[in-house]
Amino acid sequence: MKHRPLIAILRGITPDEARDVAGVLIASGITRIEVPLNSPRPWDSISAITRNFGQSAQVGAGTVVRVEDVQPVKDRGGSLIVSPNCDVRVIAWTKELGLDSWPGVMTPSECFTALEAGADGLKLFPASLIGTEGLRAIRAVLPVGTQVYAVGGAGPSNFAAWLAAGADGFGLGTALYRPKMTVHEVAANAQAIVEAYDAARCEAPA
Repeated sequence: MKHRPLIAILRGITPDEARDVAGVLIASGITRIEVPLNSPRPWDSISAITRNFGQSAQVGAGTVVRVEDVQPVKDRGGSLIVSPNCDVRVIAWTKELGLDSWPGVMTPSECFTALEAGADGLKLFPASLIGTEGLRAIRAVLPVGTQVYAVGGAGPSNFAAWLAAGADGFGLGTALYRPKMTVHEVAANAQAIVEAYDAARCEAPA
């Protein structure tokens, strides 16, 4: 299966639907999944996904803003920690436990603080406020090879513009999943997003 630099943000998902939703995402080619901690019973949802798909997807938690919320992700088989902010304590503890750290950043100072603390990649959030020109300017000063994912305002309609500006990947929330969606609706969204990403990737300059 082809793995793409796309992270599914399943905000609001419940444990009862987590397995089936994750299944259609993985089948579509979206193999990185975060369950935001402000979702109903997020630990149970993470457990359900890792138990069924831990070998075929990277699973973890989003909206992680407290150090004490990192260990429970590992305990449930997760390996991905995504935050809306840049907290060096969360980053450091995430790396101490051997998990992947993706803190939220908006400024060059936050970018370098996150990288110095050990972040594996940067979540540019909210991308809509920074814009592609802002990313292009920030990218010019980041170390070569830094992974930057655009989240919040980046999606199928503008993948190509973000890729051209230097984005390496994307986090996708409501364009992919919203509470009370059927599994079939999520599957259709996932297929459309993957097709849009693949097309944009072909259009983007090398």
